[in-house]
Amino acid sequence: MGGLLIALEGIDGSGKSTQAGLLARSINASLTFEPGATHLGIALRSLLLHSAANDLAISTSAEALLMIADRAQDMAENILPALSAGNNVVTDRYSASTIAYQGYGRGIDVNHLQAAIDLATGGLSPALNVLLDLPVSLALERLAGSGKKADRFEEAGVKFLEKVRTGYLSMAAADPSHWMVIDSNAPADQLAANILEQVKSRLEAHL
Repeated sequence: MGGLLIALEGIDGSGKSTQAGLLARSINASLTFEPGATHLGIALRSLLLHSAANDLAISTSAEALLMIADRAQDMAENILPALSAGNNVVTDRYSASTIAYQGYGRGIDVNHLQAAIDLATGGLSPALNVLLDLPVSLALERLAGSGKKADRFEEAGVKFLEKVRTGYLSMAAADPSHWMVIDSNAPADQLAANILEQVKSRLEAHL
């Protein structure tokens, strides 16, 4: 495929959604996100993020599979068509989110998760994962000040989010050629400039 896939990752409150949009515009890439970027994804997002409000119980394995189902549909409708047309794609979350949240956070076997992820993605990994790293305490402060109702992952507590952050940092440390870690405790415009500079530096042969 002619295009490259770049994933922005991080715990909620790290600023990745804002930065994914800014980066996509800066490099003229297609933008997508997880969960919810397709009609099916919208329904899955409601189930996944707001199940507690709807008195709907979701097991940890069902949670993981729903996330992966959302990714499979996003791949079919958005990611693969864009890449096949030679366009770069920036995604707000991708496979590493499943490993971090459902693997490290929920405790599901990572090998089992990876097998399901590979089924959904055809084994497609990002050319680069950009981890926006932020201490959990600061991320929760940001979320509390946003006025947005907390979703089920944010309500899972500090210990859960610490496990998720540890998972991200562990993945980045294990594969530095496909990961870059950026301290996201900075103003949005400064952070955007830093991300753009480093992404171009890492992928200058392609962008």
